[in-house]
Amino acid sequence: MSPVVICLIGMAVVAGTILKFRLHPFLALMLGAVVVAVLAPGEEPLALVGKRLGAAFGSGCGKVGLVIAMAAIIGQCLLVSGAAERIVRGFLRLFGVKRAPLGFLSSGFLLGIPVFFDTVFYLMVPLVRTFAKANPEKFILALLAVVAGGSMAHSLVPPTPGPLLVVSEIDEALKDLGRPGLDLSIMILGGLLLGVITMTVGYLYARWANNTFRIEMRETALSLDEEFEPDPGRELPSLGIALLPIVIPFALIMAGTIVVSLHGKAPGADYAMGGQIVLLLGNKNIALAVGALIAIVILVKHRPRDLAIPKVLQSALAGGGTIILITAAGSAFGSIMKDTGIADTLKEVFSGSGHMILLVAFLCTALVRMAQGSATVSMITCGALMASLLENVELPFHPVYLALAIGCGSKPGPWMNDSGFWVISKMSGMTEGETLKTFSVMLTLMGISGFGVVWVASRLMPMV
Repeated sequence: MSPVVICLIGMAVVAGTILKFRLHPFLALMLGAVVVAVLAPGEEPLALVGKRLGAAFGSGCGKVGLVIAMAAIIGQCLLVSGAAERIVRGFLRLFGVKRAPLGFLSSGFLLGIPVFFDTVFYLMVPLVRTFAKANPEKFILALLAVVAGGSMAHSLVPPTPGPLLVVSEIDEALKDLGRPGLDLSIMILGGLLLGVITMTVGYLYARWANNTFRIEMRETALSLDEEFEPDPGRELPSLGIALLPIVIPFALIMAGTIVVSLHGKAPGADYAMGGQIVLLLGNKNIALAVGALIAIVILVKHRPRDLAIPKVLQSALAGGGTIILITAAGSAFGSIMKDTGIADTLKEVFSGSGHMILLVAFLCTALVRMAQGSATVSMITCGALMASLLENVELPFHPVYLALAIGCGSKPGPWMNDSGFWVISKMSGMTEGETLKTFSVMLTLMGISGFGVVWVASRLMPMV
């Protein structure tokens, strides 16, 4: 059987079981991996399929497990300590009442880096509704601004799970081939720059939609009597302190990259003690652990009364554990697909232009996203597949463009099979039709425009 057919069957199993049977993404990805492994056992006997699957799952977990766990702790501590609220209020104060939607856009993007998108939306909707009480004509603008900021960070800026695993897969594939890899700090910078561009596109559409559709704020079952009311007795951390768990890990990772670039040696080479310390702290696992420690310290000082710290950490790790399972399962699925030999089969597709892989990556991710609904699942599925194709493609541009194209591909076409669609619809009070013409259209425009920027930039500034 053709490797292409086998991989299509595997992807159909994943998308079909999630969409038709509402199977948990972890189980769907593992089932897809088993099907592919059985159809294409390779040189090993069929009896060793389980062993291959376990090894691939363990490898995927090793790539991203610690980072996701630390990011989950940072996110939960920011929420419970009031640091996330302080960040939102800081941006609102910076932009002022008249430009408050820009504050929602910016704070949504920043919080979307360590905090999962659904949680960002849950946090900020009460603030949006409170703002809209005094400014009802800007309700949809403020609401969509939150979505535009949080959703783009979710797909473009590590340590969110999708871009994190995409970077890991591409980096490993390139290094196995003896080529320069994809550094996490480059992806962070690229994701931040592209995120600013794409969320600006989303914000412009939000302004247009706000003026065109005139959707009023309605009462919902989730919002009745739950509008945001500040606790006057609670002391929130200062804005500078609140930003530390986000800024410090990024700064440490960047510092490690700079040291490696200046010395031109691999991280495992013989560095002086100062260099070794910088590289230690600049490792993604250690950098995020430092951020998590800072977030815990902030939580200890600013936690609500009678709230036990272990309970907060347990909640964070429970949510992060689910994401780790899904991400590692996606890595295993991609590894098993790579073993089918699909790279050799598709090498003719990229024989004319290495740029073609960008279009294939974008379309593959977009189709998987539309088929099964999850942006993260689409990224980790197609990210692993694209990494396997690098064996037969000499990229005429920096590999960060490939990762960004995959991130943009996870945006187009969200509809009723997307959990985020229902979260936004029910919490905002919009009907399904209103959600489609606002939320769905906006994300599609951001994804397509983002890919356009990546395509042009890869030709004008290939960085190779």
